[in-house]
Amino acid sequence: MRISDGADGGFGWRSLLPPLSRRDFMEGAIIAIAFLLYFWVRGAVVDRPEAAYWNARELIDFQRSLGFFWEDNVNDWIADRKFWAQLMNVVYFYLHFPLIIIFGIWLYFYRRPQYTFVRDSFLASGAIALVVYWLYPVAPPRELPELAAQFDSAAPAYILGFFDTMEQYLGYAYDTQSTRAFVNPYAAMPSLHFGWDLLLGIAIIGAFRRTPLAWLAVAIGVALPLLQIVAITTTANHYLIDAVAGGIVALAGLGIALTLRKWCYPRLVEQIRRLPWPSARRLLLGDAA
Repeated sequence: MRISDGADGGFGWRSLLPPLSRRDFMEGAIIAIAFLLYFWVRGAVVDRPEAAYWNARELIDFQRSLGFFWEDNVNDWIADRKFWAQLMNVVYFYLHFPLIIIFGIWLYFYRRPQYTFVRDSFLASGAIALVVYWLYPVAPPRELPELAAQFDSAAPAYILGFFDTMEQYLGYAYDTQSTRAFVNPYAAMPSLHFGWDLLLGIAIIGAFRRTPLAWLAVAIGVALPLLQIVAITTTANHYLIDAVAGGIVALAGLGIALTLRKWCYPRLVEQIRRLPWPSARRLLLGDAA
């Protein structure tokens, strides 16, 4: 059996993708390096467990003072409901980074101007979040029982009852040898699981706003961040206030991307067009050169 390349009229995989240029490969390399750097830096900030624990206690006390700390209750509720726990695990894991990658590739090939705007929003918000992770490490709820045993012998009961649904039902632990280099267990605040799903939802709505699928895009775009709020709290990965902070960081990234598009990129393009090397202009600007 042979997979046709399309030259003989049969089905060919090449027909599914536009031809790739050097600029496409450069863009892919830039994005891959940027996200690997993000996860590497994030994973490097792991040496302050005591500060992360007490910062988490501080956030919990703040939420309790406002009357909306229910993360322990929803985590308890899902403990004996395997179906719902597994569903929230799927939302938390698969409706985040894998979906971002797939939609980003589609945007790149079929909505290029919007892709640049969305890419910049993600990169800018990720950079802001890295600074916060460094300055203010926060342990997620699932880490609190173990940290309380080390640093807080008088910890209240609502601190000690959290459990990790992904480890319990999927057998996945964040501190395994294969993921340790890229995981910071004390990066709960802000929640980019919510913030980036918010950006993803906005991007989906924007990509289809003038098509017959606009209604479906709105439904998906609204549902994604709302589902992620439920997932991050029930799975004991974040506090509700982390989602609030994640939304603020995401919108800040959106503002930076807008500034780049309206003010910075037009000036940069003019500078590149003045370069004396035609090959460099074509590589950086493509058809716009």
